[in-house]
Amino acid sequence: MTETVRKRFGLLGRNISYSFSKGYFTDKFNNENFTGCTYENFDIPEITALPEILKNTLNLKGLSITIPYKETVIPFLDKLSKKAELIGAVNTIKITKKGTLKGYNTDYYGFKKSLEPLLQPHHKKALILGTGGASKGVAFALDELDIPYTFVSREAKENAIEYNRINATTFDNYQIIINSTPVGTSPNVDAFPLIPYEFFTEKHIAFDLIYNPAETQFLKKAKQQGAQIKNGLDMLIFQAEKAWKIWNK
Repeated sequence: MTETVRKRFGLLGRNISYSFSKGYFTDKFNNENFTGCTYENFDIPEITALPEILKNTLNLKGLSITIPYKETVIPFLDKLSKKAELIGAVNTIKITKKGTLKGYNTDYYGFKKSLEPLLQPHHKKALILGTGGASKGVAFALDELDIPYTFVSREAKENAIEYNRINATTFDNYQIIINSTPVGTSPNVDAFPLIPYEFFTEKHIAFDLIYNPAETQFLKKAKQQGAQIKNGLDMLIFQAEKAWKIWNK
């Protein structure tokens, strides 16, 4: 006789068959004996499919949110945590007993916890490549760490510089370069953000939010110049554990 599923969790995103979360939580439930818990992928073409999922998925207690829905999911929620509201992006949803949806951001926590051990006194400013939902959690974490930052965007924006404006002086002024774009994610492993990698030095940190592949072209090119590199795996684990606590509190 199969045991009834008592608690269901899942990942909401687009083209997420590669996802870390399903494997991570399935292993966690098996290894830590959370019988009756399952984790599944909800791969949807548009965020407008969310109400249908909520209606048809019994015992759904929590969702992780990934690209490209971290911002567009917000209008579907009943409440936001204070930090998610300040950040303007959500990657974790708790579904209460009454069926209300509360949005949280655990990305910023995962990023902060992952970056902090690498920081040295000379790491004074950060450049964030990309302006999407993931970049917002990164920016919030840098605010908490008192590290000034500048966004880099493909087109001119009020609070961002364009990629073609990055030069040797930029690298002198910014010692932490963070890729918050999906450029270089498997299967497009040959792609990389278009920045002048020759200006990386051993004084720089190159941090990529991507975890698959473990070493992206962005990280390889930075490492060749002596930079310290870090991928997004630890960040993902930290944010996943934080989400688990939120779902169970």
